[in-house]
Amino acid sequence: MLKDYLPWIIAGLVVLALVIGGLVLTRVVPEVAATRRRRPRPPRDHFRTGDEVPAPLRRAGIVINPTKLTDLPTARERITAACLANGWGEPLFYETTVEDPGQGQAAQAVRDGVDIVCTLGGDGTVRNVAGALVGTETALGILPAGTGNLLARNLDLPVALEAAVAVALTGRNRRIDVGELVVGAAPTDELPDESGASETHYFLVMSGVGMDAQIMAGTNENLKAKVGWPAYMVSGLKHLVSPEFRIAVKVDDELEFRRRARMVVIGNCGRLLGGLVLMPNARVDDGQLDTVIASPRGVVGWVPVATRVATRRRKGHPTLDHKVCKEIRVRTDRPVPVQIDGDVIGEASEVSATVRPGCLTVRVSQ
Repeated sequence: MLKDYLPWIIAGLVVLALVIGGLVLTRVVPEVAATRRRRPRPPRDHFRTGDEVPAPLRRAGIVINPTKLTDLPTARERITAACLANGWGEPLFYETTVEDPGQGQAAQAVRDGVDIVCTLGGDGTVRNVAGALVGTETALGILPAGTGNLLARNLDLPVALEAAVAVALTGRNRRIDVGELVVGAAPTDELPDESGASETHYFLVMSGVGMDAQIMAGTNENLKAKVGWPAYMVSGLKHLVSPEFRIAVKVDDELEFRRRARMVVIGNCGRLLGGLVLMPNARVDDGQLDTVIASPRGVVGWVPVATRVATRRRKGHPTLDHKVCKEIRVRTDRPVPVQIDGDVIGEASEVSATVRPGCLTVRVSQ
């Protein structure tokens, strides 16, 4: 009897199994999946073990010219406090020497892994430190401590120490041009320089030959320490009737021209001391150099020159010629003094300047 119903029983069990399986696939499995989706995600630190190592604080390297400071320990303390107040670590300090006025110290700071290299000194210190940073991504911070501080003034940077530190650490990066000055004849195929006497320097503000270099060389250091930049004006009055010299000038691809001059100034920016502007249209990031050739005759001849500078006129008296270029070569009929960003480097009878656009990063105000 049971044998007759066995096939029907097996068939019923199979149908029941299929129904149960369908319910599992259509109801239970989706519910389980939804439950998993609704389950809260474990916290970020769930799978971490031990204490987390905090990110290292950024550090600044400060290249100091000790001759520009009367209280070096206090300056270090103020800079350290300013760094900590702005969320940075304690800075590393490097002092310049007569043998190495900044370039070696800046290179060492980069090797030590600092995030920015700052200068505490004058334009000469800035120039030497920048020489190690040209063409790199390391930013230059400027803490003005010199007499002129011309680059800081042209970039509208604060002079107060704590404010300058804050800009260096929290400001924005700005790419600026750098002037490259070759002093002495550069070797060519036609005129090889067997003596190897040519030297290459960078300048950020201005370089020049003639009277402006004489003014720098003739400035009394004791007077400069007491009264500041007016000491340059005293020296300038003494050199108003400096000897003329003949020059041959070649600007970019133009034909060379000749004339008499008392000074030739090649600038990367145009603002001078005391709010005077020698080159009104000069900018530190315009990809070009501005050159002023001054050839006044006697003391009276300086009157129109001074008027042009005071009124910030780009064009003026014929005794003050203005050229805009990417390259310029100046040859003189005899060796004359040469200055670079206020530092007199000796005498030469030929200088060649070329602009290097946007090759230096400087930290400026937001």
